[in-house]
Amino acid sequence: MKGKVAVITGAGSGIGRALALELARRGARLALSDVSDAGLAETAEQVKALGAEVHTAHLDVTDRAAVEAYAGTVADHYGVVHQIYNNAGISGGGRTILDSDWAAIDKTLAVNLFGVIHGTKAFLPHLIASGDGHVVNISSLNGFLAQPTLGAYCASKFGVRGFTEVLRTEMINGGHPVKVTVVHPGGVRTDIASATLRMAQTEGYEVSAAEQARMRTYNEKLLKMPAEQAARIIADGVRKGAPRIRVGNDAKMADRLVRFLPRYYPKFVVGLERRLFGKA
Repeated sequence: MKGKVAVITGAGSGIGRALALELARRGARLALSDVSDAGLAETAEQVKALGAEVHTAHLDVTDRAAVEAYAGTVADHYGVVHQIYNNAGISGGGRTILDSDWAAIDKTLAVNLFGVIHGTKAFLPHLIASGDGHVVNISSLNGFLAQPTLGAYCASKFGVRGFTEVLRTEMINGGHPVKVTVVHPGGVRTDIASATLRMAQTEGYEVSAAEQARMRTYNEKLLKMPAEQAARIIADGVRKGAPRIRVGNDAKMADRLVRFLPRYYPKFVVGLERRLFGKA
């Protein structure tokens, strides 16, 4: 990755920040964006301390025109773009489909799915022009495994997987010099569970004791892998040109469960949910 220009959305925290640091260590030139200016500034300082060249920008990935303009800005700044890591995402909702409101569904799909589509579409011509491009789209273990209360999130992450796999077929069919990778992280130690409740509170929703307990269970029992380790796994997979990267044993086990027991895995998931969180 030495000398490659790599774009990372959602670089202000979590996997995005860890990816920025990992790619910086590997000699990449970085274009980092986020909606959090404070988080992005912290990431930029850490990256600069490693000696990496970095360009930063405030970016809302749901804004199609802004993403398209950003792609042009990065291309003008560096003269070339080699890699795009469409990483920005939110957990979304946390309620059943029956109880979810349209605003939460719309926002989750706008960030997690359309953010990926916007980034891919905007940067793809530049990646092709580089002669050595790579699209890396972050899905989730919930890109192949469904869970209660994650309707919009699962829809978005299943969508990212499908969109990315279609893109791969098109790059092969068109003979374009662009590799395509979909990433399925399992439980990575980020702020995503806590951010869900903060977002709900900010938007005026009453957070129940059960939802608070669910967040604590995620933070204490499920989100275990350090983001730095996840970033190394992703970067190693990208270096090898892997079409699919499963991050963590939980992601690998979930994948096998769905593949080998497609009819029965929903009952297994519901049973696990009840053991972890109690009956809804």
